[in-house]
Amino acid sequence: MRAAIYRGPGEITVEEVPRPEIESSTDAIVRVTHTAVCGSDLWFYRGQSDREEGSRVGHEPMGIVEEVGDDVRSVEPGDRVFAPFVISCGRCEFCRKGLHTSCVNGDSWGGDNGGGQGEYVRATEADGTLVRVPDRHADDEDTLEAILPLTDVMGTGHHAAVSAGVSEGDTCIVVGDGAVGLCGVLAARRLGAERIIAMGHHEDRLELAESFGATETIAARGQDAVDAANDLTNGGANHVLECVGAASAMETAIDVCRPGGTVGYVGVPHGVDDSGLDVFSLFGDNIALNGGVAPVRAYADELLADVLQGTLDPSPIFTKTVDLDGVPEGYQAMDEREAIKVLVKL
Repeated sequence: MRAAIYRGPGEITVEEVPRPEIESSTDAIVRVTHTAVCGSDLWFYRGQSDREEGSRVGHEPMGIVEEVGDDVRSVEPGDRVFAPFVISCGRCEFCRKGLHTSCVNGDSWGGDNGGGQGEYVRATEADGTLVRVPDRHADDEDTLEAILPLTDVMGTGHHAAVSAGVSEGDTCIVVGDGAVGLCGVLAARRLGAERIIAMGHHEDRLELAESFGATETIAARGQDAVDAANDLTNGGANHVLECVGAASAMETAIDVCRPGGTVGYVGVPHGVDDSGLDVFSLFGDNIALNGGVAPVRAYADELLADVLQGTLDPSPIFTKTVDLDGVPEGYQAMDEREAIKVLVKL
C-alpha cells in the first residue's frame, strides 16, 4: 500500500510500504477513505519535536472496515467507521472512566499499524476504538466531512471547553485560532456559553470563529491581546480555553483568567519546559489548570449524534483538500498558514 512518510524536517514523501494485516483476534483492518493533516503534525515537520525518520505519519482515519479478527463484535466488513487519534481498548480502568488516552492496552496509528495518512490502518483494539457511522449516512460526503474532525480537533476543542468548566450562560475566552481553537468555539457554543471571545492572529480565521459562535474577537498578540481581553471582560473570564500549546499561549491564558477561574488546556505543550510556567500567578489568584491530551473517544458518540442531527458542523475548518499524493503539499500549506486544516481524500 501507499502511505505518507516523514523523511526529516520539511520533508514528507508518499511511498510503498507493507500493508497491515490481522495479527490478533481484536484487530480490524480499515481501508482509509478520509483523513487529515493535524496542527500537531507541524511540530515534527518543523523539526521542533523528535520523530524517527522513515516513520509513517497521520492519526485521523476514517474509512471502510475490510476485515476483522475473530473476537471483534462492534463492527463488521463493509461498515463505515472513524477512529480517534489513539487506539484504546474500552475496557480497562482508564477507558471505563473516560480517560481513553491513558489506556493500558493503547496503541498508535503509526508503525506496522499503517499510519493514518495511508491507504490502510490496523485498529489493534477495534471494539474499543472504532466508531460506526450509521448506514444511512455512510456515503453522504457532506456528513462525512463534518464527522472527520471528531477523530481529533473537535473532540480536543470540546475537551478544552469541558476542562475549563464552560456551561450555560458563561463567558469564556478561547486562546488560539487554529482548528482546535475554532472547534473550541463550537464546543463552547454547544455547551451554552453566552459570551465567547476568540483570540488569534489571523482575521480570516477569526471571521470563521464568529460564524462558529464567537461573540467577540481579538486580533492581537502578547500584552496587547491580554489587555484587550481583560478590558472586554472587566478583569478576565472564569473559563479560558488554551488551544495552542506554546508557552506564550499558556501565559496569555493564565493572564486572561479571572481569579478563581479555570484554564482548560489541550494544546500539546512546546516551550513551557524551557521558559517555565508561572505557577505563582496560578497560586496567587486561585486559578485552576485542568485538561491535557483529549480523550476523544469519550466524546465521540455524543458529538456524532449532534453532527447527524445537523446541530454541529466543524467541516469549515477544512480549507484545503488534497489526495494522498498531495499530502506533502498539505503539510506545506499548513506550515505556511495557507490552510487551517487539510482534508485528505483517498
